[in-house]
Order: sequence, then C-alpha cells, then structure tokens
Amino acid sequence: MKALTAIRYGGADTLRLADLPIPKPGPGQVQVRVAAAGLNPADLRLVSGTFKERAPLTFPHVLGSDFAGTVTATGAGVDRFAPGDEIFGLGLSRSAGALARLLCDPPPFTTGTMAEYAVFEATTPALAPRPSGLPVEHAATLPMAALTALPLLRAWDFAAGTKVLVVGATGGVGGAVVPLLAARGVHVIATASPADETYVKGLGAAETIDHRSADVGAETLRRHPGGVDALVNLALPGGDLPALTPVVRPGGGLFTVAFPSPAPGTGFETLYATVRPGDLEEVAGLAVRGVLPSTAGRRYRLDDAARAYADWERKHVRGKLVVTTA
Repeated sequence: MKALTAIRYGGADTLRLADLPIPKPGPGQVQVRVAAAGLNPADLRLVSGTFKERAPLTFPHVLGSDFAGTVTATGAGVDRFAPGDEIFGLGLSRSAGALARLLCDPPPFTTGTMAEYAVFEATTPALAPRPSGLPVEHAATLPMAALTALPLLRAWDFAAGTKVLVVGATGGVGGAVVPLLAARGVHVIATASPADETYVKGLGAAETIDHRSADVGAETLRRHPGGVDALVNLALPGGDLPALTPVVRPGGGLFTVAFPSPAPGTGFETLYATVRPGDLEEVAGLAVRGVLPSTAGRRYRLDDAARAYADWERKHVRGKLVVTTA
C-alpha cells in the first residue's frame, strides 16, 4: 500500500511517500480502507521531536490520526464492527502510548491514517459508525477538532447571551468551537483576518477582530468596556496569554487548548482532547443536523500528501486540510 511516512525527526521536509505492507488486524483490531484523512498540528509536532521523550517514534513513521473509511477485515474477538461498515474517528501511534491514554481508555492506537489501509483497536470510543448523511471528507475533518471542543464546552457554563472571545477561530478546532458556541446562543467575538471574516461569521461568530492590524485586547475592551465573559485560546502560545486576561471580567473563564501551555498561576485552564463513550456518535449527529458544518479546505491526493503538510507548515490555513486516497 501507499503511505506517507517520516524518515527521521524534523519538519515536512522529512516526509516521503512509501510502499509498505498492508497492516493486518490482530485480536481485537479492525483493518480499515481509508477514504480520507484530516491533517492535525499534532501530526507534525510528533515528527518534530517535541514529544520524543514521552512519545518516541520509530522510523519510517506513518503519519495521520483523523480518518473516515470502510472496515475491510476484523481480528479475533471483534463484534463491534464488521467488514463493509463505514466508520470514522482517530488514532495515535502506539509509540505515543502515554498521549493516547490521555485521550481515552481503551487507547486509540493506529498504524497511521495517511495510508491506504490502517489498523485500529476496535473497542476504543475514538471510533464510531459514519452515518450515510455524513460525507467522507466531512467526517475526516471532525474527530480531533470536535473532541477538543466538547471538553471545552463541558468545562464552563457557556450560556446563551454570554460574550466569548475566541482567539484562533479560523483553524481546525475553531471550526468546531465557534459553531458549537453559537448553537448555544453565545455571542462569539473571533479573531480573524479580513480575508477570513466571511468564513468565521459563517461558522456563527457575531463579530471579528483583525488580529493583524489591531491590538486584540484593546479592541475587545473598546467594543465591550465591561469585558467579556470568557476567553478561549486556540492558537497563541502560553507566554502570550497573560496580556489578554484584562479582557475577561472578574470571575470569567480563561481556557486554552494550544501548545505550549501557560505557566502556572496565570489563571488559564488547559484543556485536552478527550473521548468519552458516545462522543463521536454525538459529533456525527451534530454534523448531520448542520450544527457542525464541513470545514474541509484544500484537498490533496495521497500521492501529494507531503505537500499538504508543507503547505500547512508554511501557509495560513483556513479550516482543515484533507487527504483522499481514492
């Protein structure tokens, strides 16, 4: 099979398309013919070596976590899925065991989704049936983004009428956070360039602030002198966040999902993607009902997947980049 691999630690320049044996499912596992895979920042972060003490890779390393595809074979003892089932979800490399166990239990190990075939643990809640009303490419953009957004929405009372500043709304996670907040009646103020204003308002943002030409904190307080009820950071490194805390009223919420986390004592709560049983089924239902719209941006074929990561590394990306294998 064809697969996108990293040959060593580094950036997108280390990626190569390779011919590898098709992985076979062992006991408790399913083999999937991948139809589409969504890029995530964590894919390249693992390859960069940032987490190599906690998640040491072996090379060649097959990239990819988010996917949608068709079950093609099952290992002994699997009764949750059968060949022909359409599923979607995410997985992490077995070498990233500690990180995978933070995501859910049983952990969602995979052989890598930027490939024609991948193997997954059948019992993990990070896999779910893909409804017929949810297109393959849409499904492949959802898992990591939506499973980061759900813990955020559970962490605080984002009630109708509250004002929330979302920093980094144009990225993949923003494509889930903004519409889910808007669906609750939250007044979302999103950072976005003028070129992305229409896109972000289409997700449900009530206002945008051009972070390239204005001081976000000052502009937020100019528009909302009493401050906002919560700040959700999806993009800035932790060291940049204390400068924004004055925009939040006393007693408001301060949340970040971006890497690296802020230092202790800043008041921010760092949230991580987690998967509870039924979460992906909930995500699928929200997508089918139109609450979670497709954020698929540029599409690439697997043969050109290395360029997809290079584009993500070098360029501003709106929404999610998707690689198709068929």
